[in-house]
Amino acid sequence: MLRFLTAGESHGRALVVVIEGLPAGLPVLAGDIQSELARRRLGYGRGPRMKFESDELTLLGGIRHGRTLGSPVAVEIGNTEWVKNPEKWGDEMSPEPGVTSAPLTQPRPGHADLAGMQKYDFVDARDVLERASARETAARVAAGAVCKQLLGHIGVEIISHVIQMGSARASVRVRPKPSDLEAVDNSPVRCFGADAEVAMISEIKQTQKAGDSLGGVVEVLAYGVPVGLGSHVHWDRKLDALLAQALMSIQAVKGVEIGDGFEVATRRGSEAHDAIVWDEKAGDYRRESTLAGGIEGGMSTGELLVARLAMKPLATLNRPTLKTVDTVTKEETVSFKERTDVTAVPAMGVVAETMMALVLADEVTRKFGGDSLGELVRNHETYAEQVRAHTAGGVP
Repeated sequence: MLRFLTAGESHGRALVVVIEGLPAGLPVLAGDIQSELARRRLGYGRGPRMKFESDELTLLGGIRHGRTLGSPVAVEIGNTEWVKNPEKWGDEMSPEPGVTSAPLTQPRPGHADLAGMQKYDFVDARDVLERASARETAARVAAGAVCKQLLGHIGVEIISHVIQMGSARASVRVRPKPSDLEAVDNSPVRCFGADAEVAMISEIKQTQKAGDSLGGVVEVLAYGVPVGLGSHVHWDRKLDALLAQALMSIQAVKGVEIGDGFEVATRRGSEAHDAIVWDEKAGDYRRESTLAGGIEGGMSTGELLVARLAMKPLATLNRPTLKTVDTVTKEETVSFKERTDVTAVPAMGVVAETMMALVLADEVTRKFGGDSLGELVRNHETYAEQVRAHTAGGVP
């Protein structure tokens, strides 16, 4: 089974991620991970930090001569801001005994600040917000980059695109394929549609002028997923449940749907399911639609995997107006301001790809096993042949 663990704070010296369960022999290059980290910094409406944060990458262990060893892989992502401003952040985030000269006591509504302060008995919101920050997703993306490499060896590819920014919405009738990744990433809002792109940028500009923040919706797609990942047997093995938990764990995500999700609930049963047809030319079963998002009974169907995530507007505003209470004086005030984005929806799509990749890679290693990449690929090929034989001959 594959798992990962991240450590580090937003303005700390570095983030670290450890990935356990990768087979030996998987090609991993620092440049491939760096490219994914650069994609996470994309998007119109990002804050000034993205202009100088370079995500300095160090492969610490588990890789030799460009290939995994089967042992845990450890990756460090250095914090450029720490290097550029050591006087401030070296002192503020020092692990040595001491106290801060400027505690944050005006918790932001919609953030982890107040609940975390109460839970952990903190008097300074920075003790909470540094770890709660979406900066942590850089470590996730590094792990996801490696998992994408693994999935690619059995033909699975993942891409995301923004389908809504505020009230501006794109059509999902035409979805991007993996070959469209460059076109999606070249869009300032990572939208696969020129008309919607213009409307989304306009929405961001208006929000930026008001000093406010903006949320949106991302669709993440997985192509080439083999049939049978996940299981109908236990609640915690269902693939849609695993994806929902992983995607909901992304900072500021407040809604996840698989396929048409909530909209399906408004239809009658005769219009809510994917009809199964026989493709004579391919000699295989096909679904005529993606209403279920490529998952039935907690298992992948072999069709396109579709998930959508709704991200709320960020809790930190460039023009603070959110009413709160000072935790020391108990007086009404407005929440403090940390440097922030107008929106991070385009970047959230890259993180969503990461979380989907991590879940699918975990299920792939569970299903096909193998201590080496070659063994895993051979096991997958044997299984694929079994499914083809069953499909061709029917149930005995």
